[in-house]
Amino acid sequence: LRSASVALCRGVGFRRSGVLASRKEGVLSARVIRPVGAVRDVSTSDVTTEDAALKDADGKDISGAGIRRRFLEFYEQRGHTRLPSSSLVPEDPTVLLTIAGMLQFKPVFMGQEERSVPSATTTQKCVRTNDIENVGVTARHHTFFEMLGNFSFGDYFKKQAIVWAWELATKEYGLDPTRVWVSVFREDDEAFAIWRDVVGVPDERIKRMDEADNFWAAGPTGPCGPCSELYWDFHPERGVGPECDLDDDSRFIEFYNLVFMEFSRGADGKTTPLARKNIDTGMGLERMAQILQGKENNYETDLIRPIIDCAARMADMRYDDASAAEKLKLKVIGDHVRAVAYLISDGVYPSNVGRGYVVRRLIRRVVRCGRLLGMKPPDGEFAFTPAIAKVAIGLGDACDPAIANRAQKVFHELEREELRFAVTLGRGEEILGDMLTAAKTRDPKNPKLTGDEAFALYDTYGFPLDITTDVASEAGVVVDVGGFAVAMETQRNLSRDARVAVDVTAGDLLGKIANELTAPTEFTGFVSLRESGVTVCAILKNGQRVDEASPGDCVEIVLDKTPFYAEGGGQIGDNGLIVAEETGAELTVTDCVKAAGGRLWVHSCVVTGDSPVRECDTVTAAVNQGSRRRAKANHTATHLLQSALKKVLGEDVSQAGSLVTFDRLRFDFNAPRAPTPEELVTVENLVNGWVGDSVSLDAREMPIADAKTKGATAMFGEKYGDVVRVVDVSGVSMELCGGTHVLNTSEIGGFKIVSEAGIAAGVRRIEAVAGPGVVELLGERDETVRALAGALRVPPGEIAARVSSLMDDLKTAQKEAEALRGELAAAKSVTLAADALTTTGGQKVLVARLDGVDPVALKQAAESLLVTLSMNGANAGVAVVLGSGSADGSVGLVAVFDDAVQKAGGLKAGAVLGAAAKTCGGGGGGKPGFAQAGGRDVSKLDAALDDARRAIMTALAAKP
Repeated sequence: LRSASVALCRGVGFRRSGVLASRKEGVLSARVIRPVGAVRDVSTSDVTTEDAALKDADGKDISGAGIRRRFLEFYEQRGHTRLPSSSLVPEDPTVLLTIAGMLQFKPVFMGQEERSVPSATTTQKCVRTNDIENVGVTARHHTFFEMLGNFSFGDYFKKQAIVWAWELATKEYGLDPTRVWVSVFREDDEAFAIWRDVVGVPDERIKRMDEADNFWAAGPTGPCGPCSELYWDFHPERGVGPECDLDDDSRFIEFYNLVFMEFSRGADGKTTPLARKNIDTGMGLERMAQILQGKENNYETDLIRPIIDCAARMADMRYDDASAAEKLKLKVIGDHVRAVAYLISDGVYPSNVGRGYVVRRLIRRVVRCGRLLGMKPPDGEFAFTPAIAKVAIGLGDACDPAIANRAQKVFHELEREELRFAVTLGRGEEILGDMLTAAKTRDPKNPKLTGDEAFALYDTYGFPLDITTDVASEAGVVVDVGGFAVAMETQRNLSRDARVAVDVTAGDLLGKIANELTAPTEFTGFVSLRESGVTVCAILKNGQRVDEASPGDCVEIVLDKTPFYAEGGGQIGDNGLIVAEETGAELTVTDCVKAAGGRLWVHSCVVTGDSPVRECDTVTAAVNQGSRRRAKANHTATHLLQSALKKVLGEDVSQAGSLVTFDRLRFDFNAPRAPTPEELVTVENLVNGWVGDSVSLDAREMPIADAKTKGATAMFGEKYGDVVRVVDVSGVSMELCGGTHVLNTSEIGGFKIVSEAGIAAGVRRIEAVAGPGVVELLGERDETVRALAGALRVPPGEIAARVSSLMDDLKTAQKEAEALRGELAAAKSVTLAADALTTTGGQKVLVARLDGVDPVALKQAAESLLVTLSMNGANAGVAVVLGSGSADGSVGLVAVFDDAVQKAGGLKAGAVLGAAAKTCGGGGGGKPGFAQAGGRDVSKLDAALDDARRAIMTALAAKP
């Protein structure tokens, strides 16, 4: 908890009800005495009953749910408004996942948005994966955690925050005051005095610390301020004194962090006091549960322990009886399943990029640990992860009530990813075996697995280094651990997406401009595309505010009112012209976006006229009518498309993203399978049918509660205000949307799907055109058809038949050519048989080069040579390896080993050929008796063949 904006990654677990309470070591702790029961059918009500039994000596609830509730109620009673947790998918583009409670309040702290309440309290779900390898190893590291927080937006400040924090810790939670230590920033004498003189903490238990520990900053510039932290002392018997180190994890745990946001740092590094000082705090729910419940680590509190117990039962073991290595795996499962359940619930699905890769990686770690523990799915099920997730979801109601409603989606994604990875994992085990064989072939005396090979197993197949080293050690192979570390660091440097710090400096200048103006930008573009008498409020050039812009300058313009639609809801911003009414200065608008928390419309422009434009100029702003017409058609068509998909594929279809441009539309949606071609035709026909029906649209603003009552569809993950705009296509679609739309569906003109494809696991993408774009698309396709008809010399209606006929002819010709090449290669290879070497054991080994031969012919030649050598009396076995270089520098390799050679030398064609291909800058593999590979460097082919020959002869010579 170095800062409320630095993610806390420590966790939790539990023992069960029937509690004996006592004050133990200064904490009102609970000892559980009821034996572990079944968890398979855990529900939210079950968990609540269990939690209610965790009481301290004074009868107060110290369950995870109770600690959370008491924190929120404590601050509600002191004037704070309880606000819900924000999504794990943040609006802030600088952060991959929500990693701190303050993230949803960033615009308020930056002055980009007005505060809706003077003070707030929340429990925020967070995910952090920077220290994933420490999960289960330490007592407090987690990927998923809850951050309890209280926030003041210019309401109260340092003294009140400190007094309340102490009251919460020592009075509400009952912590022994003599075991709570405090840290302050070394120069924050005010905080030191409050802790000592007002609260009464002795000097020896207040530690002054440096910037790295106790000073929070948004970045090089922007809001900043000192921090103060509260620590719990597990071992007060060690005494007090200057030698006591709060970073000693064996003795202290930080559980509450207070950030006093009181300064603004300028570009020159100097700080000035903020006009409105803020408070940003964070308390780790899992850490407080560990303290109050008297557990050795967070995993054994009631927040995670039920999940671990469920996993242990599925592995036919008890957590308390498990070895240290088994407990580690159970902790990983307990932590990761909780994280994955919340991520999938918030719309993040397994994939190979971004947030989706985080989910995939966590699930794969769970599956791997489960396999090593021997976990089995419940009777009648195919996967074990959904059953564990059921327990996690049952525990999550108070943190995020919506997760229960999305449980089936969570279970479905977990099962699908687990079954998919089981196949991949099995393949990874085979590849590790081949790598170990290749290592022994390369150097029989000192076999070694390279760091790159070990990292490839880790990154692609989910093998942790410790498993790779264990398996390698059993096979007598050393692993280059140092090389693995280098490869790991390289990967980390390439993907620093999950940043620890929250960048709150972006848009600082625009936020200041918004504060200076008397009112936000007035948008008039729903009723008019041209606005006269508009004032230029600000001009920005290269990120700096300027008084005027000259012809040729690229600038950003802020107006007091505008008809330009600002990018949002998937629709791009308008383009058009801004013309100064007195000087005639002209600006071409290329884009328009919102800034300062939606208070400003910022127009990206190029000064195209002959005169400069100045701040305070009066201008006329005019939107390009043709572009707006296209955007409206595409946006309304997107709404119709979603409704059609729901009708055809099912109501489970939900939007996962969209893009509306002037030329086309793109719609991403969650679906368990790909739509069939026939279903896409049905979807297209439905949309065009609604277009032909000339349905009128009604767009109006209303309270969000009324919109939900009417059944309006909201895009999951979007943030909506108290008042929303509802776009209703009567009887067809009703959505919350701030975009521009046609007045009647007939204005769309037409709709055509251009493509449909999968972009991630469970996520599909449709690209389409509407309105004028349909005519343009049909024109392009008509031109293509005419060109094909001319080239093929057939009428347009006969193109398909003619192409099919040509394809049949081509296939026949290719087969004939392939057969001839094979025969030629076989004929050439006959002369090579005489070059075969004979081992002391009587085996025939032929390693030769046959250039200018394609892979198919090379395979035929190798098989022909195997037969020829076998017929020439090589009863002890035959091994053939052929290599071919081509004019473009590429390499082809083939290896064929008969059963006798495989048994005599323990040889595998895939291992031998894989090593040879690597020498040529390529790769490949296969089965023990046959393998094919390729390479990119023909200059290394001879050396690769020499290596292969040497490896085979050495292996056969070692056998009697």
